[in-house]
Amino acid sequence: MKKKKKGMAIVASSILAISLSSFSLHASATTPTVSKNYLIAYNKSLPADYQSIIKKAGGEVLRAIPEISGLEVRSSNPAFLEQLKSDTTISAANIERAYKLDDEQQGQSNGQPVTLDPNASSYWDLQWDIKHLTNDGKSYGIETGGTKGSDNKVSHKAVVGIIDSGIDSGHPDLAANFIGGQNFVPAGGYYGGVPSESGNSSDVTDTNGHGTHVAGSIAGNGKIKGVGPDLGIRAYRIFDASGSAPTSPIVAAIIAAANDKVDVINMSIGGFDNLKYYSDGTRYSDLADVLLWKRAVEYAVKHNVTVVSAAGNESLNYADKKSLTDYLNANYGDSNLVFKGVTVETPGGIPGVITVSSSNKWSTTQLAFYSNYGNSFIDVAAPGGDNGPDYAATGDLMKRDFTYRALSTWPRYLANYFTTNANGYAYLHGTSMASPKVAGIAGLIKAEHPDYNPAQVKALIEKTALDYGKPGHDALYGDGEANAYTALTAK
Repeated sequence: MKKKKKGMAIVASSILAISLSSFSLHASATTPTVSKNYLIAYNKSLPADYQSIIKKAGGEVLRAIPEISGLEVRSSNPAFLEQLKSDTTISAANIERAYKLDDEQQGQSNGQPVTLDPNASSYWDLQWDIKHLTNDGKSYGIETGGTKGSDNKVSHKAVVGIIDSGIDSGHPDLAANFIGGQNFVPAGGYYGGVPSESGNSSDVTDTNGHGTHVAGSIAGNGKIKGVGPDLGIRAYRIFDASGSAPTSPIVAAIIAAANDKVDVINMSIGGFDNLKYYSDGTRYSDLADVLLWKRAVEYAVKHNVTVVSAAGNESLNYADKKSLTDYLNANYGDSNLVFKGVTVETPGGIPGVITVSSSNKWSTTQLAFYSNYGNSFIDVAAPGGDNGPDYAATGDLMKRDFTYRALSTWPRYLANYFTTNANGYAYLHGTSMASPKVAGIAGLIKAEHPDYNPAQVKALIEKTALDYGKPGHDALYGDGEANAYTALTAK
């Protein structure tokens, strides 16, 4: 996924499958004056008269998030931020950043789609990642995340909130574990021009496929199996049909999930915020975005929710701060847009989040080629898949072997993804596919140990991770590759 500013064209990656790369920028002074969205983070609580304050400055409140003292505001006043500078109750205010899901471009030279038998009762033998995580299914004999009653209905012992593009709730592999959710997308989409968006708060239909794939890795229970096949899953839909989502609905979804008392949140999303950059010589910062991310995660953890996030897919060393800013300048900067400040990955770089890098099927010393890494950034790794060792050695698209990716659920009403011929299933790869494996493990730990707090859940995941890479904690795998079976059998 890429973080972007409204109205700016983005070139999608031709390599990563629905990947979560990102950036942050400001429209230049040559852009015609249009309405822009802003984020405002107040010092303490929202002032009682915040509506009139914003209106006086030329803005309209789109969303208030009182739990974290935040506002999302729209204004066509070019001097809107200047109007707020004298308000000492405001910690930070800036143009709001937005995220964008990428679709992998098939291109002209590709590996061959995987043929799946539509009449097969199970695709278990194709799930190398879940078989590995569960010790060939042995962990299911210890904990599945719930129990089935005489009526075959599942009583969920733990629930994972999936903040993503929605879920195909009627998918036969997911229906028994789906327990509702909330749609944060307004009518018409975030920036207009998406007439298919009704604004129905209960409509979590996945129009992209990303969220459904993530859900299957967590709690699939049919032809494919998830890490916890009886875990409850709740959808928090934050991407509109165009694949866009600003910061505000994402942090609002974190608050909603915590208030719904989910046990775990998975966010297979990520972006970069820069704390000092210049557009046409004027200084800007993404501090309000970072503050609201930090407060939202703190709110969730205080409400006993374990938060898990993808590390991102730019092959960057997060510990090398200069390289992050250089990456932004090389990929998204120009003579009018220059990044100079500290770059923060959100949410993976926010304290309190379990940040997950992507391992692969064929190596215990090399991460998947796209995965971000870095000491004090990566907590653990999990299988997110890649294109196999031949592609890793050559970069030849014809040598991509999609069976090295992660097989999971796909919306039945969407066109088949090009990696397979099967309706309702797809092979994808990315840290998006690694993060839900750890979220599923966290859910199983909560089902087995309902009294554990987020720190204890994280500690058990790290303690029982398989020590891949260099001995001990390292920049690629953190404390190792997380594993459901070792976590559930730890003494």
